[in-house]
Amino acid sequence: MSHILRGAAVVGQSGGPTAAINASLAGVIEACILHADVIPKVYGMRNGIEGFLEERLTCLNPLFTKEDGLPDTDGALKMLINTPASALGSCRKKLPKPADDPGFYENLLSLFKKYDIRYFFYIGGNDSMDTVAKLTEYLRTTDYEMRVMGVPKTIDNDLMGTDHTPGFGSAAKYIATEMQEIVRDCAVYTVKAVTIVEIMGRDAGWLTASAALPNLVNGEGPDYVYLPEVPFDMDAFFGDVARAFERHPNVVIAVSEGARFADGHYVGEGTQSGAVDVFGHKYLEGTAKTLENAVKEKFGCKVRSIELNLPQRCASHLASATDLSESFLCGEEAVGAAVDGLSGKMIAMKRAENPAYRFGYDIRYATKDIASIANAVRTVPREWIVPENNNVTDECLRWILPLIQGEAEPVWRDGLPVHFVIK
Repeated sequence: MSHILRGAAVVGQSGGPTAAINASLAGVIEACILHADVIPKVYGMRNGIEGFLEERLTCLNPLFTKEDGLPDTDGALKMLINTPASALGSCRKKLPKPADDPGFYENLLSLFKKYDIRYFFYIGGNDSMDTVAKLTEYLRTTDYEMRVMGVPKTIDNDLMGTDHTPGFGSAAKYIATEMQEIVRDCAVYTVKAVTIVEIMGRDAGWLTASAALPNLVNGEGPDYVYLPEVPFDMDAFFGDVARAFERHPNVVIAVSEGARFADGHYVGEGTQSGAVDVFGHKYLEGTAKTLENAVKEKFGCKVRSIELNLPQRCASHLASATDLSESFLCGEEAVGAAVDGLSGKMIAMKRAENPAYRFGYDIRYATKDIASIANAVRTVPREWIVPENNNVTDECLRWILPLIQGEAEPVWRDGLPVHFVIK
């Protein structure tokens, strides 16, 4: 263990929310409270690093500590774990490179000193880990001792260095459940019809792959799934639909919002605004609508498109208990690693075989150098996509299945789940 570093902690959330991001926040808060001798105060930054720069901070200790000084695990923290979205708010702010704007980082450092911040925890995905990496790089040039840790989060499951990411399991559970329900709903009529469901995923098709889980569990999932990892071919797609019609009148298809043609253009590009965020990512939409129009013109049958949209990441009532537990432990592990002297790292999960657990699945926690993680994308392995490019293998589905196990236990009041709001 490194020497003891005493000072306040600050925690923030960044990027797109998930149904489990507050579980990681709860893990950070509880661990900080338990390390009160080292971290006497933990602040929450409103709207991530953007809010921190504006000094929009909330002291979290009074909200989550009981009178005896212990964490309120059965009350406020439990409710926070089962609350969707980012309780502290989020942002999509791209930090400059330290060498390009030293004044920006000098301002940050002055705020760290003002609030005696010695521990910095950032919960997020690829772009958030970029923030952790740049802050780590800058702090190495100063004599101010501070420990910076990344806590992984993203429904896209596209972070490098970890077996999977917190938030993915809950989103996969929701998508698989919705697909099973859609398939059953579509099967009630004998009229020829095609239903196309658009699922989130810009560069990685993990979420779209999860739509096929009902095929593994009960044999009643979508006919085809199309991922962004392989080129989308319209003629091959029409052939797939025609073959599905030979089996039954109601065809159900899952497609990633990031599906692209061989030339790199998005399938839904003609219906998109072309707008981009600060990280240069295009806002994607319209893939299912484009395919709906194409099928209608080609086959002349009834067609509908469905965009699952925000519920994929905010349906906390259908969260995976496994996901919530792992997300909480990632936050807890980040604090423990920082107190032990580590910095410039991200908490990572490593899958281990354990026959004592269901599916032989178990997870171990480790730390990975943030520089090797930021700005890299982890995609579905090519060998997990069938040669026809229109589905995933059972091996892929068996890999995902343990992540959706168990049901959340939110607090209910008058028929609705109760959420914890940090005011």
